[in-house]
Amino acid sequence: MMGVLSQTLKVSSHSHMDSATLLSLFFLTVIIFATSVPSSALATPASCDFPAIFNFGDSNSDTGGLSAVYGQAPPPNGETFFHKPAGRYCDGRLVIDLMAERLGLPYLSAYLDAVGSNFTHGANFATAGSTIRPQNTTWQQTGYSPISLDVQFHEFNDFHRRSQTYRNQGGVFEKLLPKEEFFSRALYTFDIGQNDLTAGYFLNMTGDQVKGYIPDLMNQFQTIIEYVYNQGGRSFWVHNTGPLGCLPYVLDRLPITAGQVDHIGCVGPANDVAKYFNTKLNETVVELRKQLPLASITYVDVYSVKYALLSEAKKYGYVEPLVACCGSGGRYNYNMKVGCGWKGTVGGREIEGKSCEDPTVKINWDGYHYTEAANKWVFDQIVGGAFSDPPLPLAMACHRQ
Repeated sequence: MMGVLSQTLKVSSHSHMDSATLLSLFFLTVIIFATSVPSSALATPASCDFPAIFNFGDSNSDTGGLSAVYGQAPPPNGETFFHKPAGRYCDGRLVIDLMAERLGLPYLSAYLDAVGSNFTHGANFATAGSTIRPQNTTWQQTGYSPISLDVQFHEFNDFHRRSQTYRNQGGVFEKLLPKEEFFSRALYTFDIGQNDLTAGYFLNMTGDQVKGYIPDLMNQFQTIIEYVYNQGGRSFWVHNTGPLGCLPYVLDRLPITAGQVDHIGCVGPANDVAKYFNTKLNETVVELRKQLPLASITYVDVYSVKYALLSEAKKYGYVEPLVACCGSGGRYNYNMKVGCGWKGTVGGREIEGKSCEDPTVKINWDGYHYTEAANKWVFDQIVGGAFSDPPLPLAMACHRQ
């Protein structure tokens, strides 16, 4: 190519050609260059055409797991989109729902939900209150789920094996269970870790003490990714944890001094711990890429997106970013004794956790979780790959670069 270009320049310098001839030579040079470049260098990565999603996580992506075990999340949960309770701790859809929509897949059925579930295009193993490492407590005592990440993997392992045994029988099983080939072509999504951090704080640990066990969390997380890889999983989409110091239940329950509050009202030290967790998670992902050469692992910086939304809430059309929409009163419209959709007596007075008038202008739903409107805003920022490493869109997450 350089030889052709130099010949063109040489001709133009030492001859008396007219402008039309020179223009023809220029276009000839461009054509030769274009045809000499391998097509692979010019092509954009193809869409991955994921046939299924298998999700692991906590309440940020639970589509009915905890509700199947402990009873449905009560109204007004689900009111905005589903118009009834739908197993989600939100007024509508979660980010995982929006991801399924974008990939042309149905909403994920919770693995633990025995009624009305269809697993043809994946399954959801997440439950609200889940942690990476098992908690030495019960749901009734602390609100943390017994379905920790290791248990979720055991569920997946069992589902992978038994789903094919039953699917091969044909009939209704063939219509409700995924094909074997889907397990290697599926997108495996992870959104977990927030509860591991708050668990330490609620045991009166210091920030440094919470940071002290984060390496153990990473070891356990890495092990689960390796297990899924060994079962054929190749495409992984990993969310880091959000700014937990901006959540009403953390703001309400942690002892906070004025000096610990940042410019938007969040607990700075708690957010520092979340950012430390995310740094270690990113390092873990980098290490996993070295150890699992066939895996495509996308690290998604959800923290930055959520903090940007909270910081500039008014700019994006939201009000009172640190105050829950559904609650029973108080500074942050949060009361741990009477949550969203529940009634109770506090100080001799009966109160009820009710929804606000317009959830579409609120970021926080119930003190713990985001509204559908906020989830949609977050999804719109991350789906194109702008906050991902590598910077690939969701639909291309099977590619390593």
